[in-house]
Order: sequence, then structure tokens, then C-alpha cells
Amino acid sequence: MYEMVDKEYIRKCRFVYGWSIREISRQCRISRQTVRKFLEDSEIPSYRLTKPRPRPVMEKWLPVIEAWLKQDEAPGVPQKQKHTSARIHERLKEEYPDEFDAAESTVRHWVAKLRNRPKEAFIPLTADAGELAEADFGKAVIKINGVSTDVSLFVMRLRNSGVPFVRAFRTEKLEAFLEGHRLAFEWFGGIPADVRYDNPKTAVTKILAGPMREEHELLSSLRAHYLFDSDFCRPGEGHEKGGVEHDVGYVRRHTCVPVPDVPDLETFNTMLLDWCTKQRNKNWSLWEQERAALRALPVHPHRCATTRPVVVNKLCLVNFDNNRYSVPSAYVGKTLLLRAYAEKIEVLDRERVVATHTRCHSRKETILELEHYLPVLAYKPHAATHAAVVRQLPEVYQRIRRRMTNSRPDGYKDFVAILLLHRVFSSQDILTAIEEIGADIVTAEQVRARLLQTGTPSSALTVPDELQHFRLMKQNPARYDSLAKGVVH
Repeated sequence: MYEMVDKEYIRKCRFVYGWSIREISRQCRISRQTVRKFLEDSEIPSYRLTKPRPRPVMEKWLPVIEAWLKQDEAPGVPQKQKHTSARIHERLKEEYPDEFDAAESTVRHWVAKLRNRPKEAFIPLTADAGELAEADFGKAVIKINGVSTDVSLFVMRLRNSGVPFVRAFRTEKLEAFLEGHRLAFEWFGGIPADVRYDNPKTAVTKILAGPMREEHELLSSLRAHYLFDSDFCRPGEGHEKGGVEHDVGYVRRHTCVPVPDVPDLETFNTMLLDWCTKQRNKNWSLWEQERAALRALPVHPHRCATTRPVVVNKLCLVNFDNNRYSVPSAYVGKTLLLRAYAEKIEVLDRERVVATHTRCHSRKETILELEHYLPVLAYKPHAATHAAVVRQLPEVYQRIRRRMTNSRPDGYKDFVAILLLHRVFSSQDILTAIEEIGADIVTAEQVRARLLQTGTPSSALTVPDELQHFRLMKQNPARYDSLAKGVVH
């Protein structure tokens, strides 16, 4: 207070009374340097920190934080799955519950100092309840059984309540884009009036002037089914839907740091839904208002798939997306319809599904089902010795195959007789029966007897009508008596 009065007096002496700096210094008994400082600055004196403040609370934890930040810079760490201040605070509380007690704001302050990053400015956005959702894809890395795997996170966020829905896919292709919408609408229990996007290539075929876009016909079909409007950001201006842009990163930071290790993708998606439920519960009052304003779901869900004709080659395979999938041998040479979903493949003869496979997202793979080749193995049993579809069976089958084929020249026939049981019994039941018998040489009759003894229902597989013309004794019934023995027809 006294210093402010002195500053006022000194400035008056100079600028009102015209005193010189030397005279002011002599009369007020202060240095000329101080006089000049007061003359240059009329503000209230403030305390200026000349030494760093002591940091007793954080002193112990700064090395830990620095180590985590350093780990983020290591090769192979996903760029968008690095520690944030909030995640560092969470980890310190989780891993040192009895020692760490600093506030999140304190951690944020020191992390900012360690990173020295400039802050980015944003414009607040809002919408009425049920009016707007924002959708986007983002990349993440998880581990499935210890193997690093790239996944794509589909995020849809309701703008008014901020409630997010997240689903992990192995691809960002159109099928995943469509299925993400269906699953989000079903989880929300309704449909927003408008969904905003940036300009994903899967949904936008051409960017026209202003807000106009040429949409993919399947996105238009999805909109026609669920009756919502689409809205697109300006090219390169994804921040116009900043809520979901933030949520993609928020999901990664709070569910993928550290990188999760899960047995399969479905387990990870269950974790994501649990996280979404917690976020919804945090905004429950807003969520109830938003839920009441959403449009009702249609009676039937939309079929989120792409279709194309395929020709079955002589190896009982159809080609799709640089991979090959097997179909029943009766369809060799025929043109069928392939329906591709985000995580499965269906092959149809007219409206009837004749083959279903888990979709392969790598390239140049061949996906085979034993049941598709059984009619051919019935009259070409020797092929079982080197058939690719047989070699992919569990090791117990390989052990039986080797022992049977080595026991006598036509031992492969006995092995095929076991394989043909798959036309009646389920694969898992047959495998269990073989393992329970546990003999060095297992016959089809033994396996069948075991299955009937344990009361295993024989339903297992229905053979299509088109396959009925195949018979075990097609060429020479006498030749295959031993093979047919014990096989259920």
C-alpha cells in the first residue's frame, strides 16, 4: 500500500511539478533506477516470482510422470493413445492409492510444464434434445491374445446430452459404417433428427458446391430406413463436429491407455459398452430429455450389408475382397449372391443362405468349411490325405489321419468315415467323443456309438436338398463297404 502511495507521489512530482529524476531521487531517498521504474509503470505493484516455488507434493511424482511421458514417445506407441493429464492422475490414484493425494489440477499444471504445449481454441456448439448426433471413425491399437491389432472405433455422440456410443470394428469400410449406425440407434433406443459427418469416402462419393454432397446409395438407403437427415462439415473442417472429434480421442485415452489385451474383439466391445453406460449415467437428466425427443425405431432393423454376384469355381470357392471363401460343392460353376457385413460373409442361392463365414480382413486368405467338401470326400476319399480343409482341423484329427493312413494302404477310407459323421453330428460333439475315447486308432463306429451313448442329439447339420444326389457308394458299392460301416445316412 505504501509503495503505491510512493509511486503516485513520485509520478506527480515528475509529470505535474516537473521535477527531475535526480531531484526526486534525492528528495525521496530512493535510487534513480527505482524512480524510472515507477515512472514507466503506473500499475499496482505485484509480486514477481524470482525463484521456482517449492513443490513438496509433486516432487516425488514428477519422475514417474516424466517416465510415462517418455514411454509415450517410444517407437510403436499409437500417436492417439498417449497419456493425458487426466489419465496420468487416474493412474497415480489407481497405482499408488495410499501415497498419492494431489489434485488433478496440480497434475495438469505440471504435465503442461513438462510438455510445454500451446493450447488450442474451440467454439462451443449445442443442439436441442434429439436434434443432432455426430458420427466419426478413429483408429486405435489393442492386443488380441497378446498380438497388436489395429481396430477402427465408430463413435456416435448425441450433441445435447453428450452421450456417446462406441463400437470397434476391424475395418472402416461401408459395411462397418452402416452397422455402426444401426447398433448406435438401437443402443440409444431412438433416432436423432440429423447426423453430422465430415466427408468419409465410404459415405460421400463426390463433394459438390457448399453443403451439397453425392452420397453413397447405401447411405441414402440407411437414411430412408431410419428417416434421419445427413449433414456434412466443410472439407478439412472436421472441428465443426468437434464433440465427436473429441470423443474419439477421449475413448482412446480412457479405454485404450495402457493398451488393453483381450481374448477377442467382442470382449473389447463389451468393455466399450460398459464405458458408454457409465458416461450415460453421468449425464442422466440430460439423457432422459434427449431419449424422450428421439424418433422411434422402425419395426425391422436395416440390413447393413453390401451385395454382389459371385461365381463358384471348381475348388468350391468364391472370391471377395482379395480372399476366398468355401461354399457347398453342389454349387460349383453356379452364380450366387454374396452379402458382406462388417464381420461376416453370407453366400445365398436366391434368398436361401448356403454358406456363412466370419469375414477375413487380411488378404489372400482361404477360409474353408469341412461340411462344404464332405460330399466330394465321400466319393474321392483319397483326397482327405492332403485336403487343405482337413489339414486345418484340430490336431487330434491329424493324429488319427496319420495313424489310419499309415496302418494300411486304404486307411484313408476309415478316416473319411469319421469325417462323414459331421453330416449328422456337430463338430464339437464329434471332437469331444474322439477325445473321450482316447484310443490310438478310433473308428467311425466307435465315435458314433459314443455319441449315441452320451445322448448327443443328432441334428446337428441339415444337408441341403442339392446335395442329396451325392451318395457314399456312388461308383462301386462293394468297394466302399468298409467305409460306409457305421456311418449314419
